[in-house]
Amino acid sequence: MLTGRRDFRDEIRASARLALPVAGVQLGFMLMGTVDTAMLGHFSAEALAAGAIGNVLAYTLLLLASGTLAALDPLMTQAHGAGDWPEMNGHLQRGLVLAAVLTVPVSLGMLDISPLLKLLGEPPGVAVSAAAYTRYLIWGNLPLLLYTVLRQGLQAMSVVRPTLAAIVFGNVVNALANYALVFGHWGAPRLGVVGSACATSLSRWMTFAWLLLAGRRALSVFWRGFTAEAFAVRRLLRLLRIGLPIGLHQSIELSFFLAIALLMGRLGTIALAGHQIAINLASLSFMVPLGISGAATTRVGNAIGRGDMAAARRAAVACLGLGAGVMTLFAAAFALAPRFLSGLYTHEAAVIAVASALLPIAAVFQVFDGTQVVGAGVLRGVADTTLPAASALLGFLLIGLPASWGLAFAAGWGPSGLWWGITLGIAVVATLLVARIAFRLRRHVTRVAG
Repeated sequence: MLTGRRDFRDEIRASARLALPVAGVQLGFMLMGTVDTAMLGHFSAEALAAGAIGNVLAYTLLLLASGTLAALDPLMTQAHGAGDWPEMNGHLQRGLVLAAVLTVPVSLGMLDISPLLKLLGEPPGVAVSAAAYTRYLIWGNLPLLLYTVLRQGLQAMSVVRPTLAAIVFGNVVNALANYALVFGHWGAPRLGVVGSACATSLSRWMTFAWLLLAGRRALSVFWRGFTAEAFAVRRLLRLLRIGLPIGLHQSIELSFFLAIALLMGRLGTIALAGHQIAINLASLSFMVPLGISGAATTRVGNAIGRGDMAAARRAAVACLGLGAGVMTLFAAAFALAPRFLSGLYTHEAAVIAVASALLPIAAVFQVFDGTQVVGAGVLRGVADTTLPAASALLGFLLIGLPASWGLAFAAGWGPSGLWWGITLGIAVVATLLVARIAFRLRRHVTRVAG
């Protein structure tokens, strides 16, 4: 009994040590977008709108690609757990090849978004600037996806410091380059919204270069250069089979929240502003369980790779408990101090009133949100990715979105109705994922074949 408790405490500590820097990396990516928004906001309102729209559309395409590359998570963590260095080398090779391949359709999708923006009724000036913004972001697509592959290879070995250092360096480059290229400082041309896109692309190349240099020693344990394994078609197709559901899962979740924002816009500017404050706070809190989710994938995948199901179950329970526990603390803050937190963003009483009404609802779904994202990470470590994607489709789009619309407009609950629909959707997804974990981990899970 004492040994079991000690093992569980050790697992919690190990998972937390891994989760914190992973969460830091996610916050780093979020900070890049925040800096871009702040810089463009000080340039002009049109530049801010164009950058925001272009960034959302580009991020949606990149999320599908990076989510697909997340197939490397179960493959590499399990191979590392088994001590199979040749297999890790093969997975990394194929990941780099797939990253280069996926860059092509993503970049083509970003080449000219102006017809879509005109269809959506965006003002002509904003549409032109947003199209130019996404076009210059294309230059940063390849390094971003290559960075994703290297990050997953290192994380499979629980090596995360180089990744965190790289994103910190990338943020510094992004801030300085934005300042120079958006406003024309230090002898640079004054490029406005295009300058921000150029700065982001440059920062992605610098982030990738830093990680390549900082992580080369750790990767050299198994990296033996490119071989014919990099182009093994059946194994590349397996990457897609495992990874596409992950990309779809993440894209479905993003689409759900974008749809909620569009519906909120129909309720007026004040409602949308209050929603933006509340969703920003919820997004910040979400970074912590997102980091725990990455730790869960690594810990569970490593345990399965070495054939230790007891350790896999222990890691799953520890990470789910960490995710729920952390989000309970955030829930308490949202429930007890909604006006104070809302007041950090604005002094407008009407906006604060809306945000303050939404944050207690966010407190309700915080635990569900932490559970669903960590649950997806646990199942990713098992290489179980199809059912999580189906759960997201059911919970977010088939249940949550209709419920949000019905409660907000048919029932007349307004903004609160939209957020109670969010809560229902997240609760459904969390419940389905926990049930799936219980089903999969009650029996032996075999490592994904090489």
